[in-house]
Amino acid sequence: MVRRFVIMAVAVPLAAAGFRKLSERLEARRGPTRTTRWMRQGADVLAGFGRQPQKKRRRFAW
Repeated sequence: MVRRFVIMAVAVPLAAAGFRKLSERLEARRGPTRTTRWMRQGADVLAGFGRQPQKKRRRFAW
């Protein structure tokens, strides 16, 4: 249980940050490509795994 928490709390955000940084470096060197766009999207997905889904807000009480 603790191992799973450590992975979700530490390793996944670090992997997302590394993916994003690598994507930025590749874009700086070669320009934007499909691969760098996928890497950024993958980092966004990884960063979202640690968060709890937000409840939808209702505008009216009915």
